[in-house]
Amino acid sequence: MGRQQPGKRAATQADVARYAGVSGAVVSYVVHNGPRPVSPETAARVREAIRVLGYRPNASAAALRTGSSKLLGLVLPEFDNSIWADLAVAVSDCANARGYDLITASSGGDVTLEQQHIQSLSGRQVEGLLVTCVEMIDPAIDGVADIPTVLLNVFSDAPGVTSIGVDARQGAIDGVEHLLSHGYDTVGLIAHRGIDLREEGWRQVREAPLGPIERDASTRQGGYDAARRMFGSPDRPRSVFVCSDMQAVGCLRALWELGLRVPDDVAIVSFDGTVDSRFTAPPLTAVQQPIATMARIAVDLVLDGPVNGVHHRVVEPTHLVIRESCGC
Repeated sequence: MGRQQPGKRAATQADVARYAGVSGAVVSYVVHNGPRPVSPETAARVREAIRVLGYRPNASAAALRTGSSKLLGLVLPEFDNSIWADLAVAVSDCANARGYDLITASSGGDVTLEQQHIQSLSGRQVEGLLVTCVEMIDPAIDGVADIPTVLLNVFSDAPGVTSIGVDARQGAIDGVEHLLSHGYDTVGLIAHRGIDLREEGWRQVREAPLGPIERDASTRQGGYDAARRMFGSPDRPRSVFVCSDMQAVGCLRALWELGLRVPDDVAIVSFDGTVDSRFTAPPLTAVQQPIATMARIAVDLVLDGPVNGVHHRVVEPTHLVIRESCGC
């Protein structure tokens, strides 16, 4: 009971009003909790009518009536990565706390698909966009100048665009210096394809590179392949800084296959500090990004400003979470 049968006309607000013996305005007050009060007895009658008839408020009609869709859009590079999954949950929680629903899309790391998602979300009348760009390029938000947009979890400044990220260079410095504090003479680097602030931080600790570098995709497989290359040779480093938890998970698998123990033979510090980093064996010491804080600030920026047309950059500090993989 209460469910609309296939082919049956959807119940309308007028149907609910007739069933409950009230006006359409009263139904609206009950559905939207105002703006005028309704007696408990009348509200109970309306809710019973809604249940029996299977009435579902029309969100599009409500948006036209109020001028507010109560929707935000979030575009991520991928879902199969703990950092983006954590970020999506955090943004959703913050949006819900402000009375908004979140529509999430994944570009799969494809710039063209990212642009299509952005245009599609703008056509769905979202009131704000949060975008983690595949590439740091202005075209990522072309065509949505009328929608408040924030670039989220980006490490570099984006002139002319509101953005938020972490001090990735300092985070990497903290992670590498922690490894050196254990007395390890070499610290390798497993990095993403392309130089970013994490690699710059790794290089900045000393004038010369601390150890070998292997670059690969920012995935479990990428970390696995990079670690097999780095640690499959006799001149392997004693420790390694890994640019993401995802790569670090793959690295742990490779080290296990090579018969190397962590941290006895190889110490590891990773970057991101996602939930997954707590459940590896051993748990990962990680440079943690403040995901919940960044999500809250990003949602507030989208809803309250400053955004489009104002260059506003927020940089949050990272935090080194000490666990077992580093040798502590």
